Amino acid sequence: MQDMIKLYMAPMEGPTGYVFRNAFNEVFGGIDRYFTPFVTGLNLGDKEKRDICPKNNAGMDVVTQILTRRTDEFLSVANFIHDEYGYERININLGCPSGTVVSRNRGAGFLAIPDELDRFLYEIFEKSPIKISLKTRIGVESTDEWDRLLSIYEKYPLDELIIHPRLRTDFYKNEIKTETFKKACEISKHSLCYNGDINTTEDFKRVTDEFTNIDAVMIGRGLLKNPFLIEEIRHSVDESAPLTPPDERDKKVKDFLRLLEKNYLASMPGGEKNTLAKLKELWVYLGEGRTDFKRALKEIKKARYLDEYHAAMSTVVIR
Repeated sequence: MQDMIKLYMAPMEGPTGYVFRNAFNEVFGGIDRYFTPFVTGLNLGDKEKRDICPKNNAGMDVVTQILTRRTDEFLSVANFIHDEYGYERININLGCPSGTVVSRNRGAGFLAIPDELDRFLYEIFEKSPIKISLKTRIGVESTDEWDRLLSIYEKYPLDELIIHPRLRTDFYKNEIKTETFKKACEISKHSLCYNGDINTTEDFKRVTDEFTNIDAVMIGRGLLKNPFLIEEIRHSVDESAPLTPPDERDKKVKDFLRLLEKNYLASMPGGEKNTLAKLKELWVYLGEGRTDFKRALKEIKKARYLDEYHAAMSTVVIR
């Protein structure tokens, strides 16, 4: 059996907060490392602190992601999570393509000003108390930008380089730029993680066969669409790894959804209304491409109360 590549859950603003991470870890498991949705600012709010607090992430390897282009903001968060929470790693978001983020030269927008990015990295590596990894795209508008960006990353002792081989202008569509990712595999000295469009075991095999020196893959939407994907990947590498039988999948997903509901109600302000909104958000992914319970999805979307949601969910059978 080949050595197993590490499997990460991508940070997704909205769905993958600590309530989701705990429920997923309890019911499905198999994730080697979770990354939090990004935090910003000199002073973390109560919501951000709850999400990254170690007691809310017990039994999981969790890395806080930060979205910033300011040295003082980065160091404020890095020092806090190191001194108060004992974390030894932090991840910088250089991939978010959102217009409001990019317009402030943050996320993928920071890639447009490489000289300033270089200066920022120099300053934080001089003073950071913890290890630093990056999650990056390969440029803003052109793959020609990648050589410059990669040369900057190679100057610093990154804990890990996580690459989503798309441009900011691609958002989450268009083809993955495999040749550009291959360039990093050929010249980078860093531990590399691949991120992007892993939705099936075939996708995983294609990526790991083509890029044999990567150490990890990061999966986001693929896990929300199919929470069994991690066990399927592990089973594809090692047939002795457990695999949930098809006739038990429906119960397992609904156990997960009930646990999510219970924990959202207990931990999130807004009670039933906000809990229902979070559950509906997840069903957008669970129902993607499904025609067998299209009508039920419409009823879930229309539900105003949890009783209505439960009635609609009871008609769904997930295989």
